Amino acid sequence: MFGKLGKQYADAISERVEGLVNDHLEKKNPGGASKTEKATESIGQISGRRRALLIGINYVGQKGELRGCINDVRNIRSFLESTYRIDDICVLTDDSSDKSKLPTRANILSGFQWLRSGAKAGDSLILHYSGHGGSVKDEDGDEEDGKDETLVPLDYESAGQIVDDEVHAVLVRGLPAGVRLTAVMDCCHSGSALDLPYAYNVGGDLVITESDRTRGISKMVSAGVRCAMDGNKKLAMESLTQGMKMVLSSGKSGGGDSSARAKAIQTRATVADVVQFSGCRDSQTSADASIDGQATGAMSHALISALKESVGQGRDLTYTQLLRRMRQVLEGKYTQVPMMTAGRKLDLNASFGL
Repeated sequence: MFGKLGKQYADAISERVEGLVNDHLEKKNPGGASKTEKATESIGQISGRRRALLIGINYVGQKGELRGCINDVRNIRSFLESTYRIDDICVLTDDSSDKSKLPTRANILSGFQWLRSGAKAGDSLILHYSGHGGSVKDEDGDEEDGKDETLVPLDYESAGQIVDDEVHAVLVRGLPAGVRLTAVMDCCHSGSALDLPYAYNVGGDLVITESDRTRGISKMVSAGVRCAMDGNKKLAMESLTQGMKMVLSSGKSGGGDSSARAKAIQTRATVADVVQFSGCRDSQTSADASIDGQATGAMSHALISALKESVGQGRDLTYTQLLRRMRQVLEGKYTQVPMMTAGRKLDLNASFGL
């Protein structure tokens, strides 16, 4: 309808419309709408060393064998080393001939300890995990959905899974102020894999509660705007369908447990700058895909694609723009929705950096 100009600005305008409609509905129905809070704490600058831990598990020869996780590690490593100065790197993959580099439960936990050892203000710590993720019953009342998320090591059948409480305790808790930890978790049920208490929307606001009905109506309106702007009927219909599902499912499941939320903030907030990008919501699965002839995790592909695109265009993405772009790369192809969480109330409209 609006030609080239409409297509150029369709994403930005439809996202803005979605936000405005959501805000309006929140004001009209504050008891059932999502509540957001502005985050104003600044993320620190990186002036020290960069250390990276990359984990990829294909579970070769096991039930539930995957194909793309080792490729994800190779692709992430190549991108990091070509874009940033990486001082130390540790890679755990199940094709390694070195037993100390296999992604077993013990080696993964040792890797977490290595990644954070000696960290001080200005340092950047990078974690990438690609493999299976799971969920188990929450036993200590700090999960709003009643479930703990898990990482599934190579030897999970004999050694057990790694519960998010343990991930947080070993890797996150006690990190000094001024340290930045960026975690990329490409696995199922990964929305809260690091057990961080603050979730963000694509506008950079802290999400306190969510109403599927409110978000569904907002998404349907923005889909109509997008269709009018760029004529992308297929994408508009996908957004309309997703919005309608949200509306129809609203009220079928209860909201988050407020006591669990309070406990999570009290016990899992950090003084360090800890940010996690996850492949999906806690209730979703992440795709092991084939893209351009290569087996890869869909989320890892979306992340690298978005970052390469911004580097190629000579511009910096903010954290929230990166999250939005990852969702756009996956939208219409996969059902998973990438998420972003943090250990404190960081203003993630700041430029993304590692």
